[in-house]
Amino acid sequence: MIESEKPFIKEDPWRIFRIMAEFVDSFETLSRLGPAVTVFGSARLKPSNPFYKSSMELGRALAKTDLAVITGGGPGIMEAANRGASKAHGKSVGLNIELPHEQKGNTYANIPINFHYFFSRKVCFVKYSIAFVFMPGGFGTLDELFEVLTLVQTQRIPKFPLILFGRSYWQGLIEWMKVTLEANPPLISPGDLDLLTITDDPLEVLKIVKDYERRVGPPDKVPKAFC
Repeated sequence: MIESEKPFIKEDPWRIFRIMAEFVDSFETLSRLGPAVTVFGSARLKPSNPFYKSSMELGRALAKTDLAVITGGGPGIMEAANRGASKAHGKSVGLNIELPHEQKGNTYANIPINFHYFFSRKVCFVKYSIAFVFMPGGFGTLDELFEVLTLVQTQRIPKFPLILFGRSYWQGLIEWMKVTLEANPPLISPGDLDLLTITDDPLEVLKIVKDYERRVGPPDKVPKAFC
């Protein structure tokens, strides 16, 4: 089969319209959101898990101070943060992704947006948030952590608060990065790890976010992601 006859090559121009539609729909909705905080975390944690309860408390606290809560829209930690925000009558956004297993939209996102492509969904996480909270999670959460951290490190987006919630979960990773990435030869710059804050307290997360919001001014002055 010659290159021009490959089916996926013929589909590519139409795929561009689907990608464009995801951006147009999501940008139109989220541009009216106001300042928001994205909460990342595992889809697998149940309501009985302490991190689920902390995420719900965090979502409620953020919503009560007029901050929208954005999650990946699925179960587990995402459901918990959306649940807390919706119970506080706040804006509870779920950016749900179509996956064959594990992910389905939770019922607590009162502003649901569905995505087919991971990359367009990631743009929306970053473009409309002024802070990011990383609860315990698996490969997806780690991917999101290092992507946002890289964007801040390389100054592609402002120095938004990047908060790791759960000292017992994240401390080992931080220690590994100190020993391995800051070693000789150093693979990251001095101060790069200072971009991350670790806490176990939802109210401390709220304080960090509100302090940042006060420093940068009213919502229309909050720096936007360069994307």
